[in-house]
Amino acid sequence: MNIMVVDDEQDIRLLFKQKFRKEIRQNKLEFSFVFSAEDALTCINKQESHLILILADINMPGMNGLELLKIIKENYPEIKVFMVTAYGDDYNYQTAIKYGADDYLTKPIKFENLKEKISELL
Repeated sequence: MNIMVVDDEQDIRLLFKQKFRKEIRQNKLEFSFVFSAEDALTCINKQESHLILILADINMPGMNGLELLKIIKENYPEIKVFMVTAYGDDYNYQTAIKYGADDYLTKPIKFENLKEKISELL
């Protein structure tokens, strides 16, 4: 399963590689990392048929994650999108649901819960 992580924090790559080390080694999951919503759209256009899940941060410079979510769901409705935020406010949650988010996670990410949610998609 190919998962794209969209977050402006560069250290997110190391964190995900540590938390999903076993799944990556067993070729169950493959992660790609992009650091802006604009870069995510470019990558989605190139690999859309292989992409199953996007984990997108909401607060990023430039285009935010909610804007990215809206574009993805309008153009690639088959891709699952989990929104991730450090701010669990009601406005972002309601907007994410309105735009079609498949899940809404708050930071710090509970990786055991995330693994369960990903397993349900497999």
